[in-house]
Amino acid sequence: MTASTWFDDLPVVGKWPPARAAAKLRELGEDDAAATLEAAQRELRRGPETFGWLERLWPFGDKPWRHTAHAFGYIAPSRPSGGPLLIQHAGNIPPDPVLKSSRIRITLDRFRVATYPGGGTHRVLFDFYAQNQVGKNIEHLHFNATYRVREGEQAAIIGYPIFLGLNVGVEGVAFKCFTVNVKNDEDEAFLGFLESDVFKAGLRLASTVQPAIAPLSQMALGLTKSIAVRHRNVPVQDFYMGLDFSTIPTRARLAEGAYLAVQIPETLETVWDWSEWLYNPASGQVVNKDDNKRLIPYNYVVFSVSRYEGA
Repeated sequence: MTASTWFDDLPVVGKWPPARAAAKLRELGEDDAAATLEAAQRELRRGPETFGWLERLWPFGDKPWRHTAHAFGYIAPSRPSGGPLLIQHAGNIPPDPVLKSSRIRITLDRFRVATYPGGGTHRVLFDFYAQNQVGKNIEHLHFNATYRVREGEQAAIIGYPIFLGLNVGVEGVAFKCFTVNVKNDEDEAFLGFLESDVFKAGLRLASTVQPAIAPLSQMALGLTKSIAVRHRNVPVQDFYMGLDFSTIPTRARLAEGAYLAVQIPETLETVWDWSEWLYNPASGQVVNKDDNKRLIPYNYVVFSVSRYEGA
């Protein structure tokens, strides 16, 4: 993957310099947050602005959208039972060798907004990226989708098709996700076409090279980049998952099941413990093991991987 196929030139808001972040917060009506940030910056008399500043400088209450780290969990397939399901770290599961050189289906199953900039109802533009291994060739795929979700709630989606028939190489797959909080009224109206039945069907792939895939992916990439820099719009989440078949403990493995990506503070990355959380099939929520009414206080995305049965 090259820089031209991703968003290295468009960091999420958690990586922005303080002055730029404060200006964007004012665009979104977060005046108190912007003012407090500006005051703290003046008081601290910091040196040159650097990326990652929000993890070191944030003088008021926690805002989930300010974080840049993610914790990655995994829920194994199970039969309907109603009982809570364990969540494991995505690097602490055995890989499924049956998926090597196979085709898989990737769907978006949950998207929860604990807090995104601006509050209220959010329209969130997703850019999903994956590498499609077709013979000796690698296709760089981008697929766009938008979802409406209120602050503190889940989007009204389950099993939303993203990539259908994605070809897995002998090394595994690469999957990335980039989100943009769209508050520009004109952009919200323009993005309505992404809610058509054509886009809701996902990106259907073949076992051979498809000449139309490259220009379609470039168009999706260009759309996300142009929307991300517009007035009142702001990138919020950006994560990468490489899923392979190795036994190296620091990597994530590829298997059928559900994967969770939770946007957490970098300070929690080394102490986050998935054993403290369970998936409750009865409610479709990730809850605390000791209190099933306590939800994860951060933004998270859940997508699933399964074998592709289509032609």
